[in-house]
Amino acid sequence: MIYESTKKIIRRIPGSVFVYMNLRRLFALSWFISDYFKLKKALQSDHRFSLSLNNLKPVLIDKTNTTQFEPHYVYHPAWAARIVAKTNPEKHVDISSMLQFSTIVSAFVPVDFYDYRPANLKLSGHISQQADLTDMHFPSNTIKSLSCMHTLEHIGLGRYGDPIDPQGDVKSASELARVLAPGGSFIFVTPVGKSKLEFNAHRIYSYEQVLAMFPTLKLVEFSLVPDNFREVGFIENANPAIVKDQDWGCGCFHFTK
Repeated sequence: MIYESTKKIIRRIPGSVFVYMNLRRLFALSWFISDYFKLKKALQSDHRFSLSLNNLKPVLIDKTNTTQFEPHYVYHPAWAARIVAKTNPEKHVDISSMLQFSTIVSAFVPVDFYDYRPANLKLSGHISQQADLTDMHFPSNTIKSLSCMHTLEHIGLGRYGDPIDPQGDVKSASELARVLAPGGSFIFVTPVGKSKLEFNAHRIYSYEQVLAMFPTLKLVEFSLVPDNFREVGFIENANPAIVKDQDWGCGCFHFTK
């Protein structure tokens, strides 16, 4: 009870995330010490490994009742991979999404991955190269299967070494629409909710702002990781009206051309 009350107080203090995480580790330290001596006693009958104070590597935040996960980056790649599996293209092109998506998808579909900061990654079925999303080298109307997820909201904010450009996201959206082939599949993911710019992390778009960036494309599906994901999980074919109630939802858009 004291721990829960302390958490609520700490979260209202400026810099609360830093303070809260260190408070959590302090509470966890007592568990760590107790577990150390339990293991030390148990190892008296198991001599495969020795327990030394010189080899301690405390991990203090994993003892939870459920497996914790970051909802945006668990749900949206799972959703996108299902689309690629269903459409089953000859090749998929991914622009700057999380590497786990393209590397896993490359197990069943060849993937060309491009990023402003190319990844030095060598894996069968997966090619990693450099591209500037605001000025891509691909010919127009040529990519049949395309994705760009949790990327556009960063473009032009300088976070990744890219030039400061308030229109960087709009230019990038135009480029993505340009290179998509007629009838092609485009998977797009970005934060949605109350429209705002949180410098230098990202932009958060309204549902209408996202559609306005892709006027030449047709929306096939809109799904959502809502703020209350713990209660409702991932919402397939979500009602766009609920986007305005989100602070940092994850909007999953499937377009075609």
